[in-house]
Amino acid sequence: MAKQRSDRPEIAPYSGPAGGWGSVRSLADILPREKLGPEALAQLARQNKPGGVMCVSCAWSKPAKPHPAEFCEEGAKATAWELTSKRTTPDFFARHSLAELRGWKDHDLEEAGRLTHPMRYDAASDRYVACDWGEAFDAIAAELKALDPKSVVFYASGRASLEASYIYALMARLYGNQNLPDSSNMCHESTSVGLKAAIGVPVGTTRQQDFEHCDAIFFFGHNVGSNAPRMLHDLRAARQRGCEIVTFNPLRERGLERFTSPQDPVEMATLSETRISTQYHQLRAGGDIAAMTGIAKYLVEWDDAAQANGEARVLDRDFLDQHCHGVDAFLDHVRATRWPDIETESGLSRTEIERAARVYAQAKAVLGVYGMGLTQHVRGVDNVRMLVNLLLLRGNIGRPGAGPTPVRGHSNVQGQRTVGITEKTELAPVEKLRELYGFEPPSEKGLDTIETCRGIVDGSVRAFIGLGGNFLRAVPDTGPMEANWGRMRLSVQIATKLNRNHLFPGQVTYLLPCLGRFELDQQETGPQAVSMEDSTSCIHGSFGHVTPASPHLKSEPAIVAEIARRLLPPNPSIDWTGWVADYARIRDAIEATYPDFFAGYNARLKTPGGFWKGNKAAERVWDTDSGKAEFLVPESLSATGFDDADGRFRLMTLRSNDQFNTTIYGYHDRFRGVKGTRDVLFINVKDMQAQGLRRGQRVSLVGDAGDGQERRLDGLIVTPYAIPVGCLGAYYPEANVLMPIEHHAAESHVPAAKSVPVRIVA
Repeated sequence: MAKQRSDRPEIAPYSGPAGGWGSVRSLADILPREKLGPEALAQLARQNKPGGVMCVSCAWSKPAKPHPAEFCEEGAKATAWELTSKRTTPDFFARHSLAELRGWKDHDLEEAGRLTHPMRYDAASDRYVACDWGEAFDAIAAELKALDPKSVVFYASGRASLEASYIYALMARLYGNQNLPDSSNMCHESTSVGLKAAIGVPVGTTRQQDFEHCDAIFFFGHNVGSNAPRMLHDLRAARQRGCEIVTFNPLRERGLERFTSPQDPVEMATLSETRISTQYHQLRAGGDIAAMTGIAKYLVEWDDAAQANGEARVLDRDFLDQHCHGVDAFLDHVRATRWPDIETESGLSRTEIERAARVYAQAKAVLGVYGMGLTQHVRGVDNVRMLVNLLLLRGNIGRPGAGPTPVRGHSNVQGQRTVGITEKTELAPVEKLRELYGFEPPSEKGLDTIETCRGIVDGSVRAFIGLGGNFLRAVPDTGPMEANWGRMRLSVQIATKLNRNHLFPGQVTYLLPCLGRFELDQQETGPQAVSMEDSTSCIHGSFGHVTPASPHLKSEPAIVAEIARRLLPPNPSIDWTGWVADYARIRDAIEATYPDFFAGYNARLKTPGGFWKGNKAAERVWDTDSGKAEFLVPESLSATGFDDADGRFRLMTLRSNDQFNTTIYGYHDRFRGVKGTRDVLFINVKDMQAQGLRRGQRVSLVGDAGDGQERRLDGLIVTPYAIPVGCLGAYYPEANVLMPIEHHAAESHVPAAKSVPVRIVA
């Protein structure tokens, strides 16, 4: 198989904008490489449109009035990756043992193509061998019946539909547990915990139309050009009408600097571009709390002066008095915080922070947009709540153009939590499940991602069912996790393509191939639709049309239902077979379980722009203990959770624009000027000089968590980059080997991948 990776990598600055002809050339590379036929190519025209197919990658909002081409470079890559004509057949596994495949790169494993047959691991030959579906379902059910339900984990990737997620969560609870970790545990659980405590809802309060009404956008810790490029159209439109965009991010990301819209023929023809950020502040990794405290300190100082002089107030005192709790304690904290401490921890000067604060003070409506640069820290929940503090100071929640706007990753990761994929009893619809299905749902908390990792390492987790994803590659402490995976009795992976997780079998292991979202899902009553929720709480239907990659594939709902039917005793209120025959019946069950969110579910499936499930905080109704929005006094100005020390760096794990989460489309990171490799260490020139390093030198990183465990990543190419002093960047998931399982957000358990303590070994 041809490998795209180069033996002679090139690393040089990239001068182009996000989007533009660079995006077009990137698509021109991947589409023929995946050997797509006309049927597959036609799907791009239907992507993210009413009655079409919702993208399998990012969760950004889908507009009611879409562009002619409502897909981005990353979405098109994801589409090509799924609709590839390449196939991973039983003959492929006959040629390659798992020991051999463990030597392949992540890109090359998935590049082998779509899985075509259900497979069982044969330990004697160290190979997967074909089996029939009935054999697989019977064996899986028999193994699960023999295990303590509390020892079984049901993991869900954020790509699974609402329909599949609902019956998957129901199956787990009927079986006897709610060990239901998902992609949110790895990325935005800090959002769910932080927003729920602060404003009473676990999701953002804004919708896409709010971008048309804001005066300013404050952007924290998100690489929009690589992770949600379609948002660039909203940012471009906001800038063109004069909206200020103030960005706080350790790295200068091209998508937050300049953008050329591929949808605009004039911009493309004239090579013109839109400047996105009006201010760009490169703060230290983990310095967001300090930066936001500095902005708040200016606002409070100006408000104190205005009050003393009888002038118009800077803070929205009417809103604070009517809607907020804990205001005075927070204001006292801000007044008492010293400027030298703010500057040291943020890495920004008072002048820079004042510039940002003046924009915030003058804006009538502010969006707080953020990604995992806030959530993936030891104090990630404090990061999220500090942003809420800032928004509350001027009443920027619950009015047009204002509010917290978390940008989720996977296309349905937010929706899965809505329909029951959660380990937390308080978030599960316990009363409704008891009423509808006549059983007693589990009352004890289940395992989240970090707790699942602990259980795999210590042996208490005996089985892992994976509804999509690449769990073993996405989690921290890669070495111990891979070493202990085989101790489990059962490993079941439901997937479209081969990935590294599949190469580490349990004692009994099945690899079950499923339909992709673009493929025709033909069931007893005809073609079926599925649905998902985007980052702005809008629900969209998705209608696949492409001929499946293999006649042996089953849909995710069908696979889950068949396991459940064999595993669980009959329940007169559940017809697993009937639900699979007609997914509308699953949606009826979801509506019955969550009537406030899903009223008229089936009738609204083709609503342009999706239908909004509603949000109490957006209406200034606060579902908190106090009945008001809650201010938080942060414990520290640093979100890292560790102290600085000589030779210790803050490592940020990064994604290239040639990947989506653990899926690696290629070895080029165009915006950072990297070609042919992922073995890169981004470092400030001053740190290079202090460490005695030279450009292009190969070095190693070693973990510096202080827990006595050895963690090492070798062969990284020293690459000078615009990154704050004391901070480093390296690619995810390769750098996960350096991150301990216990290096996670204190309250949410999200792996703290944006500030990992490491040292450089030359």
